[in-house]
Amino acid sequence: MLLIKTLHIFFMVTWFAGLFYLPRLFVYHAMSSDDISLKRFLTMERKLLWGITTPGAILTIVFGFWLTYNYFPDYFSHFWMHVKLLFVLFLILYHLFCVKIYYDFLNNNNKKSHKWLRWFNEIPVFLLLSIIALVIYKPM
Repeated sequence: MLLIKTLHIFFMVTWFAGLFYLPRLFVYHAMSSDDISLKRFLTMERKLLWGITTPGAILTIVFGFWLTYNYFPDYFSHFWMHVKLLFVLFLILYHLFCVKIYYDFLNNNNKKSHKWLRWFNEIPVFLLLSIIALVIYKPM
């Protein structure tokens, strides 16, 4: 079971690394106007999104389900786990919105300013802190 927990944490770190960096790339992409930079950012975003962030997300969720299944029903008797899973749902929705933003850039249809994207970039920080606090302190 420790191996499953280790893999869950490892892929969660991978997922968050991508979610911290991808929106930062969007900020710089939104500030660019020359073709070379625009193409470079699309390449970097594609590789980060599909090569690191999305596989990290999928494997985090797979190992998270595995852990939850092994500790079921004990985990679900605690309210903190319900709140954690709600935050994970928000994280998945955030990830999917990043995919939408990527495709907006890809199709030359981005309407978000670099300032908006800078604020958007902060959301996973709060989700990570909340999830970690819930897992460590197990309140409620």
